[in-house]
Amino acid sequence: MRLRSLLFVPGDRPERFAKAAESGADAIILDLEDSVAPAAKDKARAAVADYLAAPLSGPVRRLVRINPVDGDTLAEDLAAAQGCDGIMLPKSEGAQTVGALAARLAPGVRILPIATETPRAIFALGDYGEVADRLCGLTWGAEDLPAAIGAAGSRQPDGRYTSPYEMVRALTLFGAHAAGVAAIETVYPAIGDADGLAAYAARGAQDGFTGMMALHPAQVPIINAAFTPTPEQIIHAQSVIDAFDRAPDAGVLLLDGRMIDAPHLAQARKLLARAGLG
Repeated sequence: MRLRSLLFVPGDRPERFAKAAESGADAIILDLEDSVAPAAKDKARAAVADYLAAPLSGPVRRLVRINPVDGDTLAEDLAAAQGCDGIMLPKSEGAQTVGALAARLAPGVRILPIATETPRAIFALGDYGEVADRLCGLTWGAEDLPAAIGAAGSRQPDGRYTSPYEMVRALTLFGAHAAGVAAIETVYPAIGDADGLAAYAARGAQDGFTGMMALHPAQVPIINAAFTPTPEQIIHAQSVIDAFDRAPDAGVLLLDGRMIDAPHLAQARKLLARAGLG
């Protein structure tokens, strides 16, 4: 499941579903949780169910963000999500939470946990390899956790994360790669700040995230560009692979005046895989 960009759309705004699906996002997330007021939950479930029951034109994946599994609406949420490609799991606390949800799903439905929304969740970020076969990725958020611990916020005045949330971000990144699943960067909330988004997404790609969530269709092209390897990157990666193909017994080679070794080869293969060429 290619997941460069995942666009949220409130479940109680069905007039936005088609536009979201046509935005160029690799996936849309039909939200039944935070963006829907309690009084509108039933309306959202009905709208999502109707949308998923209709034929879909185009390659976009359709995920549904349900409410937390320990609430009293799981059965209703999953009934509304019939026909989706995946479930976004809020308040996930590791493999145990995923397993409890997976037991209620058809085998082909993948799960995308939001893995950092409670204090307990942070200590389970290394557990997701146990349930990797049910996952389509791992992602994080910077809003629920500070609220859960009574922090004033997760960001400095200039928008940078404070040190606890930089740590949480990094742990999610490594937890995803340890499990062998897509590492999905969290949203950039300043919808009108295209330059800031481009810089944030580029940093995510540089750090090793493979995709990012979006809040508005206008963010999708910027995110897709950041997480799509450039022609120059593809050419270089192929050059690294070709060099080792020509010298399969070499441990270290010189390419364009620079040393390359096994980590560079692994990096090149992963880049071509992200480009759909590996």
